[in-house]
Amino acid sequence: MFRLWSTSHQQENDPLNHDAKINELKAAIGPLSGRSLQFCTDACFRRYLEARNWNLDKAKKMLEETLKWRSTYKPEEIRWREVACEGETGKVYRASFRDRSGRTVLILRPGMQNTVSIDNQMRHLVYLIENAVFNLPEGQEQMAWLIDFTGWTLSTTVPVKSARDTINILQNHYPERLAVAFLYNPPRIFEAFWKIVKYFLDNKTFHKVKFVYPKNKDSVELMKQYFDEENLPIEFGGPAILNYDHEEFSKLMNQDDVKSAAFWCPDDKLPHWANGRSGAEVVPEPVSLAPAAS
Repeated sequence: MFRLWSTSHQQENDPLNHDAKINELKAAIGPLSGRSLQFCTDACFRRYLEARNWNLDKAKKMLEETLKWRSTYKPEEIRWREVACEGETGKVYRASFRDRSGRTVLILRPGMQNTVSIDNQMRHLVYLIENAVFNLPEGQEQMAWLIDFTGWTLSTTVPVKSARDTINILQNHYPERLAVAFLYNPPRIFEAFWKIVKYFLDNKTFHKVKFVYPKNKDSVELMKQYFDEENLPIEFGGPAILNYDHEEFSKLMNQDDVKSAAFWCPDDKLPHWANGRSGAEVVPEPVSLAPAAS
């Protein structure tokens, strides 16, 4: 029994076996074209296999469902101007700093919820997940989430269905994209919400969620293993000032939208807004969102 488990375990961690599995998944998915071909890189195949513990059939089913979702939801076509109203309070945005491993960081502030349309809220979140992935440095495939509970109450929390949909999208359509999610100093009333939501998480995602409490030294030290302390805003126990500027962030997102359109669309099919006068709205250089945190 032990020998059989050991052999299987070795195969799972054998790089040559992984390469073979990637090739098998490619063959199983079959010929691709257009954006599906762009999306399905070797790294993509690897992430889906890892998410399903290198089970070919399960990884194939998962990837096929993502390709179907992307063909209908079209996350790469969402533009900032369509979701900008959702971001006015800075409830979700890409930080101006990275973690120690160079990962893109998304800051989430659920207490800053400002709208009621769940569909629009989801499009806003998907847009920022796509943006976080698009801005990953070469060789890095994962992002980190910092969740600030300042001002959070039961009246500002998302409905359970919305939380479930968020988890479903993250786990099933962006597998192995989340490295860690730090929930900083959640209030006691959050425990009731968490008891429900945690059952939607698969085992891998569950272990990526870390609770941090200012008076718990071990949890604080764990977070500092991921982030340079000088980058952390006051809301996360650091010295930096978290100063979200919606106008400046919008300029940065408009600039990224042009880059994203150039990546996903052939040059002769660029949207009119990416090639016309609207380009004047795009700043020539990235704008620092929080100088004190960089």
